Amino acid sequence: MANIELDAIDRRILATLQENGRLSNQEIAERVNLSPSPCLRRIRRLEEIGVIRGYVALLDAQKLGLDLLAYVNVRLEKRGPTAAGREGVTHAELFRAAVQTWPEVVACHAMTGDMDFLLRVQVEDMAHFSRFVQDQLLHHPSVIDVKSSFSLQTFKETTALPIL
Repeated sequence: MANIELDAIDRRILATLQENGRLSNQEIAERVNLSPSPCLRRIRRLEEIGVIRGYVALLDAQKLGLDLLAYVNVRLEKRGPTAAGREGVTHAELFRAAVQTWPEVVACHAMTGDMDFLLRVQVEDMAHFSRFVQDQLLHHPSVIDVKSSFSLQTFKETTALPIL
């Protein structure tokens, strides 16, 4: 993947937006020492080239009653037929499609090593997690092994990327 050329002002804009995405263009321009019009042009360019993918509100999981955070390693079947009528579709493709429908899975990564995928799962409690694993994850026809770890305490969590 090609790196995109960013100058110091672009990097300051990105750092400012990561810190507070609700700032007005005027406020961002002031923080990066730029007038509003060129600042807005730069932000729009960063959006158009995909450096800025979107804007979101970050929610507090615990205040929403989602107190249990689990990391789940999943190993898939590598050979053999997939679900009936899905000739030519791999187990990984089937699994990736299923993950998109599971709201409990807030992140999914393809991995190297013994396991194929790492899921970050956010649920209310152990009963909710148990239902998810037994009724969804283990029922998926491609899943052959699951190993879970639970977060005891979070010391650092950020969505901000290091803007160097």
